[in-house]
Amino acid sequence: MRVLRCVLLSSAVIAAAPALAAERPVLVELFTSQGCSSCPPADALLGELAGRDDVLPLGFHVDYWDRLGWKDPYASAAATRRQRRYAGLLDSATVYTPQMVIDGSTEMVGSDRAGVLQAIAAARAAALFVPVDLAIDQDGLRVTVAAGGAETRHATVWLVGFDRHHLTQVGAGENGGRSLAEWNIVRSLEPLGDWQGAAYATTIPAAKLAGYERVAVLLQETGGRIIGAAALDKR
Repeated sequence: MRVLRCVLLSSAVIAAAPALAAERPVLVELFTSQGCSSCPPADALLGELAGRDDVLPLGFHVDYWDRLGWKDPYASAAATRRQRRYAGLLDSATVYTPQMVIDGSTEMVGSDRAGVLQAIAAARAAALFVPVDLAIDQDGLRVTVAAGGAETRHATVWLVGFDRHHLTQVGAGENGGRSLAEWNIVRSLEPLGDWQGAAYATTIPAAKLAGYERVAVLLQETGGRIIGAAALDKR
């Protein structure tokens, strides 16, 4: 069995309590679109963050730009629903692109490099989390979530499928004629189940992992806060 350990802790430590925030990547979600002329700088920043081990950057392509001249091939209604849910949770007046959400708790303009880096540092320093462990073998993706401590609450376990990098020649819309480079593009988003504070384990069949290059599992509280995250290549 090929195993990629995303959190290197003994089983005794994992069962005891959440680990320090520095031991898992900070989740950065970019809500973007190929139809938005303001988005390429934010996409480039997401690509920069993709080179860091302490950050899990994900690009969610929303679909509400598709009616304005160019249909983004990576846009999805699920991405738009997720952004709209954040608008309610974070008391945002509206949805917009490019928007970055840091660890489910803070939002800002996605091209604000200084603000994004500051928010990442603050999230890393402040958060506790529940360790998430991923492994791939012939049966599929094995997901293990540790038991939580008193600081954690009930959460949803999310499975995310994403691709590392794509280059798209845009034929119309605000970015018509441009070649856009994008990173960690989300292709699939699915809830796996509810985490109630006890240890949790499941296996995702290999057939369900087709169509994208990498997988991530997120543990997200009802209020939006991310308390666990891990990612690996399918290969």
